Amino acid sequence: MSKGTPIVAELGRAETADETAARKAESSRVYRSSQTFRHLIAALIVTVAVVAVIVFAVPRGTPPDAPKIDVTAVAAGVKETMQRPVLVPEVPDKWRANSAQLTGTDVPVWDVVLAPAAESERGFVHVAQAFDADVRWAPQVLTGTAPTGTVSIDGRTWDVFTLADPGKSANVSYAIGTQIGKDYVLLYGALSPDATAGLATELAPQLQKLSEGR
Repeated sequence: MSKGTPIVAELGRAETADETAARKAESSRVYRSSQTFRHLIAALIVTVAVVAVIVFAVPRGTPPDAPKIDVTAVAAGVKETMQRPVLVPEVPDKWRANSAQLTGTDVPVWDVVLAPAAESERGFVHVAQAFDADVRWAPQVLTGTAPTGTVSIDGRTWDVFTLADPGKSANVSYAIGTQIGKDYVLLYGALSPDATAGLATELAPQLQKLSEGR
């Protein structure tokens, strides 16, 4: 004897053909939904793994060092352009030249920017030779700051400039300047007075040559 259609407990009777079809369709939908969710999770895991490989496994190396600036060579070009002696600062030990260029319009300026060579040390200083200028030129690059006094370094008199608000002057906080013939030499930046005076001492031989027109 063939078995009859089973009775569904919730219904208290056998399913109709339409109810059976609806039940199977719902089961298929639930199954497909669960498969889609699992696939999504698997895709996320793969994506995270790929990113991890890129971040941790691909060698990135270190950026190359910036090319060294040949201050002497640049100064020779400035000397030829200006047709007159220029300051050729020898970069002191433990320092590096960040830039060396002829700038300015109304007043041409031979400007060398020095900074400590050690990455752990902060600070910078411009060694600037303003052509055919005097102390009245300095406030143009020192946000209007006038000299507050003088200081003698190795027998040479320097004007002293102390900037009250470095935040408004490109972080420049201190400067000293001196007249060398027709030109005005200004050391300005974010160094202490002692460090700036030390740099002036390092530059003394060059300043002497410049004052002699050599």
